Amino acid sequence: MTSTNPLLDFSCLPRFDAVRPAHVTPAIAELLAENRALLARLETAPATWADFAEPFFDGNERLARAWGIVGHLHAVMDVPEWREAYNAMLPEVTRFFAELGQNPHLFAQFKALKTGADFAGLSVAQRRIVDHEIRDFRLSGAELPEAAKPRFQAIQEELASLQAKFSENLLDATNAFAEIVTDAAELAGIPADAIESARATAGKEGVTGWKFTLHMPSYLPVMQYAESRRLRERLYRGYVTRAAEFHDLGSKPEWDNMPLIRRLLALRAEEAGHLGYGNYAEVSLVPKMAESPADVLAFLRELAGKSKPFAERDMAELREFAAVSQGLTLLEPWDLGWAAEKLKQDRYSFSDEEVRQYFPEHKVLAGLFHVIEALFGVRIRPDTAPVWHEDVRFFRIDHADGSLLGQFYLDLYARETKRGGAWMDDAITRRRTDAGIQTPVAYLNCNFSRPIGEKDGEKRPALFTHDEVITLFHETGHGLHHLLTRVDELGVSGINGVEWDAVELPSQFMENFCWEWEVLTNMTSHVDSGEPLPRALFDKMVAAKNFQSGMQTVRQIEFSLFDLLLHSDFEAAGQKDILALIEDIRREVAVVFPPPWHRFPNSFSHIFAGGYAAGYYSYKWAEVLSADAFAAFEEERRDGSVLNPATGRRFRDEILAVGGSRPALESFKAFRGRAPSVDALLRHSGMILA
Repeated sequence: MTSTNPLLDFSCLPRFDAVRPAHVTPAIAELLAENRALLARLETAPATWADFAEPFFDGNERLARAWGIVGHLHAVMDVPEWREAYNAMLPEVTRFFAELGQNPHLFAQFKALKTGADFAGLSVAQRRIVDHEIRDFRLSGAELPEAAKPRFQAIQEELASLQAKFSENLLDATNAFAEIVTDAAELAGIPADAIESARATAGKEGVTGWKFTLHMPSYLPVMQYAESRRLRERLYRGYVTRAAEFHDLGSKPEWDNMPLIRRLLALRAEEAGHLGYGNYAEVSLVPKMAESPADVLAFLRELAGKSKPFAERDMAELREFAAVSQGLTLLEPWDLGWAAEKLKQDRYSFSDEEVRQYFPEHKVLAGLFHVIEALFGVRIRPDTAPVWHEDVRFFRIDHADGSLLGQFYLDLYARETKRGGAWMDDAITRRRTDAGIQTPVAYLNCNFSRPIGEKDGEKRPALFTHDEVITLFHETGHGLHHLLTRVDELGVSGINGVEWDAVELPSQFMENFCWEWEVLTNMTSHVDSGEPLPRALFDKMVAAKNFQSGMQTVRQIEFSLFDLLLHSDFEAAGQKDILALIEDIRREVAVVFPPPWHRFPNSFSHIFAGGYAAGYYSYKWAEVLSADAFAAFEEERRDGSVLNPATGRRFRDEILAVGGSRPALESFKAFRGRAPSVDALLRHSGMILA
């Protein structure tokens, strides 16, 4: 294999300083050819772990690592050259894995391994991997008649292409919107640094005034603080009609995602039919904890029944406050964030912007690392590696003795070439090789505001809202699940093999530490005075913690029900309209009803461009697990501290370290000593008495 192509160098960390779009096609084509030749040989190899399974996973990992770099760069550096390179090979990679999943000889090899004399001698992790492979071969169409396989393969290729296009359309539509403000009076209420960022953005583009966009660091401050109702409405309309059929705000007809949604749903339904399932939700749930769509539906509706009264109370309070204190007798959707911030300030006497001044980036990272080190007995230190952008930093996690445990990239700031949201992805997964243990590497990505301006000749640090701090802890929880594994087998190492509706457990668990005084005292420092967060302000934050938690809960349930029903009780070609479905769901569970031109589905990337199709419910499902897990730290405080190393070590040993090597419910029970209970979630959300 040639060594001049950096995508083919597996001896080191990804070579982001050297890899270019031109490397993609030759590298991926070479790996595909090698893998096809390998798999052909393995079809007749002895059906043992050493002779068949191990080389099978070796070959696939090389392809997955190289293609993972390409996919990552497509997400964080979505310039035309990388988009073109990614899309050029996406059909080829999709076709390869579709062919692999339908290969009857390889499927037979795994079944022979399962029933062979050597199976009992495999480790628990290896046996679980074999079971997962047999399941996944079935879900990939390996048992289909030969005549049906080409169509099934074509479905997989088209699905992959449509999902990539959905994400690209959304990014392009987001970038196309711009609201130029030339009247300074319209800036009233907006935080100074958001105004400065808008001015700087406009100046760089040769525009006079202030440029506001739909990227979160620009959009949220307007919706939360701008006194100008016109400005809020303008940005709201732009945001909720992204990638839709409306073209008056900079969008283009070819970016409309609704035709893609209909096609995605039709293809997923067809896929389910080929596999013998009644709908796609049934397919999606096969590798999850939940047993059936009916079980998920019952869970969501039970939670809705318990939370909707609180949501109705929240909404009534907001309407009354807006009418009495702000003179708004009709509360429009673009008023909600602004009015909620006013109510919070009125009720608790603080603002998110006030809190934000205490969360400079360097202190937040130091506080986050302190929590990880105290709980899990590790050390985090800066490290060096080639990166894809000057914003990116690199860190290492060491064992207590200083030996390397894992490494991670941290890409915190929003860019126009970076997809929205926050996410963790794996660059390298832990496994045992002939050379020893391959240590894991993760990507942690967010979309926060970058530093703006100077003070005393030095750059001011980036300041994070408390919600952004929570987001950072959340993604780090995913990262810890990947990095702190002790499993040596690739298929169940880290987050691999973990049921999708349990994968949010560590991430949501980590969020809880953002509400602990002992944690915040170590991660706050006022950007001007250097003073830590005052206890009085913290107490107000805690008092406001469950502010509108009922509204937030039913919103998540609304999204979850829409996703589940769309994939279980909806015909893409039927009489019912997609927008009518979500309206029906809102009438059942919601307290906020957006205008008719709202196009939420067109930007629902989780289910149309990510891995959450018929699985968005997993956020609430896993929240039950995570809240109950954190309750153990509350119950086992040591000298009043939730940073109890003994409890942390047990969480690491029973949850993080085991990865997917055993069912998630078994891992939870091993940590908690019992089955999960919803009580902790309801208590943490303020919806039952403590």
